[in-house]
Amino acid sequence: MPPARTARAPRRAHAATADARPPAIGGVPPVPSLRGARGIRWDRVSRVALLIVLLGLLFLYVGPARSYWSTVQEAKHRRAEVARLKRENTKLRARRDALRNPAALEREARRLGMVRQGERSYVVKHLPRGP
Repeated sequence: MPPARTARAPRRAHAATADARPPAIGGVPPVPSLRGARGIRWDRVSRVALLIVLLGLLFLYVGPARSYWSTVQEAKHRRAEVARLKRENTKLRARRDALRNPAALEREARRLGMVRQGERSYVVKHLPRGP
């Protein structure tokens, strides 16, 4: 004999039927679930769209970032060149100041093989080489 039923709601054979929906709240029927149906999964579409937007923003930042990096590297090279030129300028100024002295000027001229007016220059050949 089948078990006796009570005054409760009758048991249904399959809970996934259309009648298994929860009752309407406030007279508005519930929205059918799309879980089992083949419909557009808007949550996935929105995730993919968000991913595409983020990748687009990342792509827009790549160009300026690369430009910034090349500018930093060029500035670094220019600073090194300026420092080298400053050192060279300091050496040249010191040499200029040294050459303003008449004795240093004469010494430099003689090193280049020059003689004073009225002096005779002699060239000694066939000297023995050093030890």
